[in-house]
Amino acid sequence: MTSVVVAGAIANRPGHGGMAWVPVSWALGLRKLGFEVLLAEQIECADPASAAWFEAVVERFGLSGSACLVHGDGPDTTGLPFEDLVARGERASLLVNLSGHLTMRPVFDAVDLRLYVDLDPGYTQLWAEAGLSGARLDGHDRFATVGLNLGDRRCPLPTAGRSWIPTLPPVVLDRWPASGGVGTAFTTVTGWRNPLGTIEHDGRTYGSKAHSFRRLLGLPGRLDASFELALEIDPADDSDREKLLSAGWRLVEPGAVAGDPFAFRDYLAGSLAELSVAQPLYAEAATGWFSDRTAHYLAAGRPAVVEDTGLGASLPVGEGLLTFGTLEEAEVACGAVIAEPERHQVAARAFAERHLDSDVVLEALMAKIGVAP
Repeated sequence: MTSVVVAGAIANRPGHGGMAWVPVSWALGLRKLGFEVLLAEQIECADPASAAWFEAVVERFGLSGSACLVHGDGPDTTGLPFEDLVARGERASLLVNLSGHLTMRPVFDAVDLRLYVDLDPGYTQLWAEAGLSGARLDGHDRFATVGLNLGDRRCPLPTAGRSWIPTLPPVVLDRWPASGGVGTAFTTVTGWRNPLGTIEHDGRTYGSKAHSFRRLLGLPGRLDASFELALEIDPADDSDREKLLSAGWRLVEPGAVAGDPFAFRDYLAGSLAELSVAQPLYAEAATGWFSDRTAHYLAAGRPAVVEDTGLGASLPVGEGLLTFGTLEEAEVACGAVIAEPERHQVAARAFAERHLDSDVVLEALMAKIGVAP
């Protein structure tokens, strides 16, 4: 059995149920294909709350005996002892390094093949071009990205000198059964500001997700439907919060509705559809970014109405997955879901089964990098 280390962030974002699904899905998906999988994470310093969150998540997913959280530079850990992590790394054939998360030399250097998985297309490459440490590309052998157009003529961004394999976010579908009935509101789980910051390229400034949301401010007044944001928003942006409420948006705390992976799943499953914008860099540079959150809405049999990042170049859009570029286009797409919710629900799940199933996504990716179970 081929051994794989999957590295990503769980303890680094306690209480973020949706984010926990990302490394877990890669780990469970590879295990489902027949790989022996170890889930690894680093955190800057020992923190009881973060460690408890990590333990709770891996236990719920049956990964307790195959997971290790390293506090600082080690050897203090939660889960497997540090020496076991190093030993597993030494016999691993592959490191799946989500956003370059794992940097510990005893593990990183020991693995035969190191795959960097880019979850922030455009940012990663621009950081690397600028020589910023946040990119963390050095030392990897192969590179994959959820920016489906990266390196294509449609996307004007640099590739940082790497050849990028496009891949969709994997979803373990038996963990995401399709929901019945019609949900109550268009929803999303998001932050108002861009945690990655403003970035410039070729004389153009790409700003915050807040700017994209402001363009949709009047949407609730145009349609007979409910619009709800599970929104992380700073008190400094209270003026925006008030504008959203005045325009008819419902706001809820993300921790209250999506504070663990299963609450997140239930929240998505109870929605009419996703409605969300993208970071300006993803959309304006046509990166083809595909959100792991959107992938999970679709898997739950919930349509997704999302800002266009150039997805139509490689994926079917219009049923189940609908894209928009303007307020008027968002209105039309939401109206289509309101008019025929069941049709778009069936199409959403069908899209997930065809394109997002972890068996499909990961088998194709492993074949491209030449690794078998």
